[in-house]
Amino acid sequence: MSEKILFDIAIVMLSGLVCGRLVKHLNMPNVTGYLIAGLILGPCVLNVIPENMVNSFSVASDMALGFIAFSIGSEFKISYFKKVGAAPFVIACLESFGAVAVVIVACVLLGFPAPLSILLGAIAAATAPAQTIMVIKQYNARGPMTSMLMSVVALDDATALIAFGFAATIVKSMEESRGLSVLAILEPVYEVLISFVLGIVLAIVMMIFLRHFKKSSNRICVTVGIIFITIWLSGRLNGSALLSCMALGAALVNWSNEIDHVMEVSNSFTPPLLMFFFTMSGAGFNLDALKSIGLLGVVYVIMRVIGKMLGAYLGGKLTHQEEKVCRYLGPTLMPQAGVALGLILVAESIVPQYGPQIRTVILCSTFIYSILGPSVAKWALIKAGEIKTA
Repeated sequence: MSEKILFDIAIVMLSGLVCGRLVKHLNMPNVTGYLIAGLILGPCVLNVIPENMVNSFSVASDMALGFIAFSIGSEFKISYFKKVGAAPFVIACLESFGAVAVVIVACVLLGFPAPLSILLGAIAAATAPAQTIMVIKQYNARGPMTSMLMSVVALDDATALIAFGFAATIVKSMEESRGLSVLAILEPVYEVLISFVLGIVLAIVMMIFLRHFKKSSNRICVTVGIIFITIWLSGRLNGSALLSCMALGAALVNWSNEIDHVMEVSNSFTPPLLMFFFTMSGAGFNLDALKSIGLLGVVYVIMRVIGKMLGAYLGGKLTHQEEKVCRYLGPTLMPQAGVALGLILVAESIVPQYGPQIRTVILCSTFIYSILGPSVAKWALIKAGEIKTA
């Protein structure tokens, strides 16, 4: 049995590598190739990766997302925020709540039930940073928009969790015909706060280890161990693993002089893990669900992107950003995956009668955004002049 698992992992890795190289000839990012490789190998096509294998390797997703969040957090330098001020916070709030508002209004105007519209709108706030970060790394994107993008996608998870928490409280009160509960309103605030506190505490622990272990081989063990503990404790304390790992990276970049070496050894460890994660993500897509996406799904897919773009543009204008940031930041926020998929389960528990619709819409939109998102992000970064084209 163990030999079969090793063979499956090898096939996943090599297929992702080959497809990543093939799509490169089509001027598409490597991550799109990984997703396509997984789709071909998955249950919907060749079934080389069966559904039970996709589910059994969910821990790889947690690991990969932990490292991605840690990498994003390491860009949170206080010196940068002193220079740009509150701009990332303003833009993150407006692009998140822009998507929420546009999706809710469009769904309600088309006659869909209010509870369903509110929960879909709240899920629309979430942006998956993984694919965009892979594009930035692959093409070594640099510039004011890239810096702003890294900050905004990091803050996006916090705004998305808070937006969904309030939406869930409102829908619960509508379904149960009762007033809003103060404790229920404070739940998302607790999730955000405990995540940041946990990340900061473990950053202090990590700095103690780094003081005594200087070799690269030792430091990669320290980094992996602390990130895994952060993910585990986040689950135990009802926090967000993504936010905790971001807080861990943010605390280190501001408090430790060792962050450059830590990121160097971290980046040497993560490529195969990230390739495996994205290929397995592609295998998890269900093409049959696309047939039943319906009007609600089409509205969600289009209106969410419009809301993100409008919110990012308005936020850029209000904070006096360069025109290229205002125009091209929104399209880079298209991808949606981890947080949104997790919120499906919560939404289904709140309104089980709308559970199948919510699941179908989010799964289909995730597939569409995942395939188109990396190429759109690359296009936006090129238009902003932050990817050098050979």
